[in-house]
Amino acid sequence: MSEHKIHVLDFEVANLIAAGEVVDRPASVIKELLENAIDSGANIITVEIKNGGVTYMRVTDNGCGIDFDDLPTAILRHATSKIRTSDDLDSIGTLGFRGEALAAIASVSKLRIISRPADSPMGGILVAEGGEIVEHAETGCSAGTNVIVEELFSNVPARRKFLKKDTTEAAAIGTVVERIALSRPDISFRFINNGEIKLRTEGNGDLSGAIYSVLGRDFRSRTIFVDYENAGLRVTGYIGMPDTARANRNGEIFFINGRYIRSGTAGAALEQAYRTYIPDDRFPSCVLSLYMAPNAVDVNVHPAKLEVKFSNEKLVFETFYYAVRPAIERNMQTNVLPVPETGADKDTDTGKAAADYMRRAQRTANAFVPIRSGDSAVRTEPIETAPMQSKIPTPRDAFVNIPAKRRDISVNIDNGAPPSIETVRAVAGIVRENVPDAQTMANKTPPAPVSDESDRVTLPVPDYTIIGEAWDTYVIVLCGEKLYLIDKHAAHERILFEQMRRRMRAETKESPSQMLLVPVTVRLTREELDAVVGYGDEIRAAGFDFTVDEDTASVSVSSLPEGFSSDDVSAIFETLGGELTPSAAEARDEIFERALYTCACKAAIKGGRVYGIEHIKWLCDELFRLPDIKYCPHGRPVAFELPHSRLDRYFGRTE
Repeated sequence: MSEHKIHVLDFEVANLIAAGEVVDRPASVIKELLENAIDSGANIITVEIKNGGVTYMRVTDNGCGIDFDDLPTAILRHATSKIRTSDDLDSIGTLGFRGEALAAIASVSKLRIISRPADSPMGGILVAEGGEIVEHAETGCSAGTNVIVEELFSNVPARRKFLKKDTTEAAAIGTVVERIALSRPDISFRFINNGEIKLRTEGNGDLSGAIYSVLGRDFRSRTIFVDYENAGLRVTGYIGMPDTARANRNGEIFFINGRYIRSGTAGAALEQAYRTYIPDDRFPSCVLSLYMAPNAVDVNVHPAKLEVKFSNEKLVFETFYYAVRPAIERNMQTNVLPVPETGADKDTDTGKAAADYMRRAQRTANAFVPIRSGDSAVRTEPIETAPMQSKIPTPRDAFVNIPAKRRDISVNIDNGAPPSIETVRAVAGIVRENVPDAQTMANKTPPAPVSDESDRVTLPVPDYTIIGEAWDTYVIVLCGEKLYLIDKHAAHERILFEQMRRRMRAETKESPSQMLLVPVTVRLTREELDAVVGYGDEIRAAGFDFTVDEDTASVSVSSLPEGFSSDDVSAIFETLGGELTPSAAEARDEIFERALYTCACKAAIKGGRVYGIEHIKWLCDELFRLPDIKYCPHGRPVAFELPHSRLDRYFGRTE
């Protein structure tokens, strides 16, 4: 029985176990030290590592510093300057607050802390090994704090053997620095790896500039600004265009009150907002910050504070969704084929891809044929219309109205800087007054984005010439100074989908239904019929008119939206019946839209088939009337453009 006797662990053993919850690799050390540096009020922070951080890590800041007498206390467990009473846990506004970081780091490394408050003539140095203080003395140093961590896990070899290669550990540290740099564009960060500067941000408060420094010029140039408020919550930042989608979720970067987190709620809302714009196996990219009352989110549910728990998950989901979806819909841009800007670019990956494309195009030039109507080749003459005038709406046009009966609180987070603690606490009052309880939100339909009728005006068709088709799939169109390659199936699919969706949302009186001379009867299963009946109002609003025969479990369809064929009726209603399954996690309109784009795909003209000139001309007319349609509902591009100037540069016709 003696081996089962309960006893208290020694302090050293308990400290090592606790350290494992906070420090599992060099990247977690850097994360904790960076959070402390930010909380100190620093606006310049430097991270330096060697050998993947295993042998050497240093974080230097110009923050408030640590008093000489407080240095020994700083490495004790649960020692912190940020929490005093249990009431403070309801309004945590700092990144580090548990008081475990320095204690955990000190227990598994050789630690040096050199620090001086700006108003102190002398600084102090503290040296600890394995959690034991070996030196504490005064020293001259710059204002701020310098923390040096050496020989991580030297006293815990069992843990050190689980570390990966130096390059892998360095990459993990780089990721931590990048994410924290994106969370605070008002702070200048430097990351030095083995003497080489890997990252530098300006610290001027410009989130766009921070994204440029961290994620690169190409991604920054393909982003959309987002700024949206809802019931005391605010989402701001940048989202990637659909063509920046990735094969994994690594591009989904979220911050809550300045803290990087992993959030299933935010991720689900983001991915839902991108539906019909990216393929199902791709994931969107973003840098989005949510600012909310600290008492409405629990940041203390994960040992590394990477996950949070919201008091109202549904409200958070809606806020992210309605911040992103309207912004995507209003800011589509035509895809541009990657033709290199200059000859020097031919050595780049993009240049090689473009060169390969041009070589393939030259080899298959004979595949380009004129559009045929009947047995005769047809050359389409330019259409005489007024020039196209494309209105580019501002992101704020897409915002949902903020409730009018709340107190006006100015949340100053311009340029990506987070609000002050006082402001956040003031907003907390708004949340308590205005956020419905969980049961009310569960029964509430999410607010629809405010529609701007002026943005839905059909644009005049520009002058264009249909040059021909390639492989009976891609329509080649010359319009002004641009050459367009249009996937006729994807374009038709998107046009049909948008027509049905606008009708459903009562945004237009266009595209009247076409009556069938002979109604088409479709037999369904009982489950499919129930689904069609349950969504009857939405189906009719989209342009389908039908009656139901309960006895035979069938529908008799008498009219269809413009652009659909009677041959498509059976497949469409079978699709609607099969896909319209109610889900508590999704709004009705989202379920129905997903079914609509499957219907549009089935009804769209097919690539590889020959269609008459009137079909192709109608397709191009509709596409140019709706310049915001750049992707099919399944996320594939509808059209690529080749500007004249780019082709001239590619072929060396300009200097």
